[in-house]
Amino acid sequence: MKSKIELLDTVALTQDIPQRGLRQGEVGTVVEVLAPDAFEVEFSDNDGNSYAEFALAGDQLIVLHNQGRGWKVAA
Repeated sequence: MKSKIELLDTVALTQDIPQRGLRQGEVGTVVEVLAPDAFEVEFSDNDGNSYAEFALAGDQLIVLHNQGRGWKVAA
């Protein structure tokens, strides 16, 4: 099941966008929700410098998660 994309979500590209010089898997941040399935996404380098920002369709993105599910490890 695909997660709903929301403002400030961390997302990754599901496909190459050669006209923008971006490859599948590049990570960005949703900076604006333009429509139910259109999002302004900013891509930044490791130093926080933006190198691309433009509108993308929801099917070009996947939401990344880093919260885990609260797994408990038995000692």
